[in-house]
Parts: sequence; structure tokens; C-alpha cells
Amino acid sequence: MTCMKLAAGAAGAVLLSAVSVLAQAAGTVEFDRAMESEILGWDLDYSIYYPPGFDENERKYPVIYLMQGGGSQTHNDWFLRGRAATIFDELISSGNMPPFIAVAPNARRTPEPEFNTYYMNDTDGGVRWEDMFVEEFVPHVEATYPVLASEDFRAIAGISMGGYAALAYSLKYPDMFVAAAALSPAIRTDEQIVNLDQPGYDRRYGKAWGMGLEADARLTDEYYSYSVFEMLENASDEVIGGTEFFVDTGADDIFFDGSVLLHSMLRSEGETERTLSSNHRFMIREGGHTWDYWRSGLPEAIRFIGDVIED
Repeated sequence: MTCMKLAAGAAGAVLLSAVSVLAQAAGTVEFDRAMESEILGWDLDYSIYYPPGFDENERKYPVIYLMQGGGSQTHNDWFLRGRAATIFDELISSGNMPPFIAVAPNARRTPEPEFNTYYMNDTDGGVRWEDMFVEEFVPHVEATYPVLASEDFRAIAGISMGGYAALAYSLKYPDMFVAAAALSPAIRTDEQIVNLDQPGYDRRYGKAWGMGLEADARLTDEYYSYSVFEMLENASDEVIGGTEFFVDTGADDIFFDGSVLLHSMLRSEGETERTLSSNHRFMIREGGHTWDYWRSGLPEAIRFIGDVIED
């Protein structure tokens, strides 16, 4: 009986110790920080994740920019609905990811929130979200937080509309990100843009490409300047090879066709095979355009980024 009590006591002590270690291994999230933006004309809200042990050292960390989806989503959804902090903690604690900082900017408009930004500049210059991100936000993060200000340690990840941004920004700025992970990227083919219902087109793209445009008239110079497919068509191997890509799309996702086309273009161009398996990973899993899908795919996407950073 005494031995059993001692064994039980020892086991309890080990369990309490393990719980204590796990508790110490939790990172922290600060919600709704703000950056004053001259380009936007309003304060940009963002949330930031700090890894376990952040307060215990003065090191600098890799940084991942987290790009939210459209509609009613906000930057906070990464942590409130996506449980990203818990996922990040587990990846870091298990050694599958080096400690890193993650920053999620709010992509919604303060004026006219019913219109998506899609992370683009408005065609009339009214809202220049892309310019703000490149010229103000990334420099603000690198000046304010202990992140490694180098392409080798800077990555981007996005869901839906944010997945589009991860791909588009990586192609437009090939020296900015070492890796880009896109979960269910909201990329539509030319045919899908032409056939999109009018309210849906205006809400998503009207501000960037022209309000009220119908059918083929939507395929403007502004549209092509932001089309991931057009960027790939005209990009050199050097530009495409500047960032390693991870794309994960559900078999029942509304953007399935666009993701498959993207995968095909990354593999080859015209009659010349352009194999890019070393910097391009494509996944199809069961599921649709939902938070359940994104939560289940986020660990592998972040592991991909970690492998690139540590390579």
C-alpha cells in the first residue's frame, strides 16, 4: 500500500511538472494594436502573437504576416476562430517550428466596410491598402518589434482573400518573403470573374478594378495587374523562384478551379516544362471553404514555412 502511494505520489508530481512546463510554454497575443497610417488616413488595427519565452530573452525572431479572409472577418479571427496561438505554441514546443512572431493586420475598410479591400489599391487611389502594407506596415513592424528584418526570415500566410494576398504580394515583391502559404486562396479565373454576379463583383473588386463593370468589361488593365495568373504568365523563373509556395485547397472549395490552374502554371508554362517542385507544394484535402478546414490545415502550412526558414 505504501509503495502504491509513493508511486502515485511520484506520478502526480511528474504530471504536475509536465502541466507546469506546458503552462510556461504558452505564447501570448495582444489584440487590437494600432498603427497610424498616413496612406490610409486612419489607424490600422492589428494583432500580434509572441512565442513562448518571449519575455525571457532579447533575441530577434522570424516573422509571419497573417492575412485574413474577406466579408465580416477581422484580424482577430486568426486567434479567436482559428485558434492560431494554440497551434503556434504546439509547433514551437514540439520543435517543429522555430520560435517566431506573427502579425495579423486588419484588412477591412474603416470607411465603407461593406466593400472588401482584397489587399489591393483602389483604382481611384481612395484606399491604397497595398501601398500601406509595403511602405508603412512592414517597416513599422520591423522598427517596433524584435523581428529579423530580412527576406530570409519574413513569410506570409493567408486564408481565402488573404490567401490571394499571400500569392499576389509574393509575386509582385519577390524579394519580400521567403515563403508564402495560401489556404483556400480566393483566386478566380477570367471566366469566373466575367460570370460573377454584379453585387458580388462590386463588393469584392469594384473599388480596385471599377464599379459597375459587367462581363468582359471587367477584364481591365487594373484587373490584369492584380491577376495571379497574369503575374505567373509574365514572370521569370527567377521571380517565381524567389518565394517558396504552399497551397492547400479543399476538394469542395469554391476556389478549387483557380487553385488547380495555379498549380498547373507553377509546374509548367506553355510547351516548356518548368518544374518547380523544390519551391512549390500543392495539397487537396476533403473539405470546403470553412474555418474547420483552415484550422486543420494551418499546422502543416506553418511547418512548411518553418522548414523554409530553417533551410
